[in-house]
Amino acid sequence: MTTRGRFEKGMDEKAKKYTLSVPFDKRLYKHDIAGSIAHARMLAKQGVISDKDAELIIMGLTSIRDEIERGDFEFKDELEDIHMNVEARLIEKTGDVGAKLHTARSRNDQVAVDMRMFVKDAASETIAGIKALQKALLDLAEGNLDVVMPGYTHLQRAQPVLFAHHMLAYFEMMQRDIERLKLGRERADVMPLGSGALAGVPYPIDREFLAKELGFSRISANSIDAVSDRDFVVDYHAAASVTMMHISRLAEEIVLWASAEFSFVEIDEGFATGSSIMPQKRNPDVAELARGKTGRVYGNLMAALTMMKGLPLAYNRDLQEDKEGLFDTVDTLQSTLDVLAGMMATLRVNGERMWQVATENYTLATDVADYLVKKGVPFRRAHGIVGSLIRYAADNGKTLPELNSAEYKKFSDRFEEDIETLTVESSIAARDVPGGTAPGRVKSALKRAREMLDGS
Repeated sequence: MTTRGRFEKGMDEKAKKYTLSVPFDKRLYKHDIAGSIAHARMLAKQGVISDKDAELIIMGLTSIRDEIERGDFEFKDELEDIHMNVEARLIEKTGDVGAKLHTARSRNDQVAVDMRMFVKDAASETIAGIKALQKALLDLAEGNLDVVMPGYTHLQRAQPVLFAHHMLAYFEMMQRDIERLKLGRERADVMPLGSGALAGVPYPIDREFLAKELGFSRISANSIDAVSDRDFVVDYHAAASVTMMHISRLAEEIVLWASAEFSFVEIDEGFATGSSIMPQKRNPDVAELARGKTGRVYGNLMAALTMMKGLPLAYNRDLQEDKEGLFDTVDTLQSTLDVLAGMMATLRVNGERMWQVATENYTLATDVADYLVKKGVPFRRAHGIVGSLIRYAADNGKTLPELNSAEYKKFSDRFEEDIETLTVESSIAARDVPGGTAPGRVKSALKRAREMLDGS
């Protein structure tokens, strides 16, 4: 007589559909099969199963992986998840030998190891994507090394800076993103197999062997924590959210700069769209979508945090909800990085327009105040003097370079004829401090950035 185990009747169809995860967790097949192959080898090494059985199991698992990659594998919803689909197919192929595979493990530690391997791989892929975008930014900066643009605060023209200096700001942001992802990858680099359902397993397993086989640097210290921990998933979401925030800032500037009002850049036709009724339009849809998709990555982070906040130890089925959001975040971030790298690599910079705007609207006012400070005027008093000077220039429809020394002297006797030599170029050159926008500093920063990119 065949027993149904603990339950006398089958699961309600609606409940079965509600609880199944194979439509999305089948994405973990490579990691699941890799974990199972390592587990089979360990069981044989420890004498829990025979070498022959392990060999048959590994051959079966390898053929199942090939079936999935060829598209020949039939995923069955009634088998609920990727783990049971693979195991059922293995038993079809090898009989009772395949049924031995699940010895000394639970689906709880099985899915934990799958997810950790997935996050490690995803972090590495994302880091590569960030580096590709960084390269595009550096190429763009180096190709426009002499271009001057207005720097902004409060979206108001503030001081002239080199365009390359502005691009390097995004390089630095993304370098921090890489460091966050590396840290997240390190935190995911913990091997949970051997934890069983929550208490460990009563077999003479070799967890260090499993860790080595699967490329983990260490094993989990507590079996309860190992099966219930998803901090590493939250870490990836958090790092991805910060990265998307940085991408969104860049995208927002591209949207602004590509407008007729700015005309700082022109987006390549391959990364823009037209209008359904206005034939003159070139819409920055790629940049706008990158900006918009940031919200869904934030949402996935909040969903993961909310899922975890009230879970008692150890495993709970709520943890099934860790996957779809994570997969979506990985896909959203990776596709955004890929398309942004292409867009930035083909962006055309309008240096003449940037120069024009950088020389307007009194962007040299701070330099005039600094001039007075060097002549012995306290900065706060110099600030007030220049404010009055700017009001005078505006009332007379003049820019600072259009004022002569006699006009300057009306506001302070510390002004001399050399005030007329103040230019955008001299302003930029004066910022010759580490991290500043002076040409020599920017060239050094570009060299450092290139070395970081090429050497990392």
